[in-house]
Amino acid sequence: MRCPFCEADDTRVIDSRLASGGDQVRRRRECQACNERFTTYETAELILPRVVKSSGIREAFSEDKLRNGILRALEKRPVDTEMVEAAISRILHAVRNTGEREVSSREIGEFVIQELRELDQVAYVRFASVYRSFEDVSEFREMVERLENEPTPEQRRHQLSLLEDKDE
Repeated sequence: MRCPFCEADDTRVIDSRLASGGDQVRRRRECQACNERFTTYETAELILPRVVKSSGIREAFSEDKLRNGILRALEKRPVDTEMVEAAISRILHAVRNTGEREVSSREIGEFVIQELRELDQVAYVRFASVYRSFEDVSEFREMVERLENEPTPEQRRHQLSLLEDKDE
């Protein structure tokens, strides 16, 4: 792995850990030339279906586009990077599990909305307003009113399950 600081080819792994629920390996590396440390993530490369846009154009699935859209919605929000990566991993898993060779951009958008709803309500509203093309303030108001009647993502994460796990 090339050092992002000095471009040297000689780096060594200091620590490896599972990340994103075991779907990634997080590696801390150190450059042997400049002694800078950095983190890399390793994932299995799996073929994802092509994306069919609403205009009918077909293009290769772009994990970068997915990540950028989610990060744009989460901009300046207090959401942990590991939680974002786990959400992206779940979306990729859901897209792969469609079993189709092509998937609509609308379907991917629905996966993103579900994940953002669990991560952060503000990011959810930001993304939904663009994704669902809100026309006026009343649509925002309706969505916010619905969210006010639900527990926050943080509250949902701390709730006990109504069904006991069979493993316990």
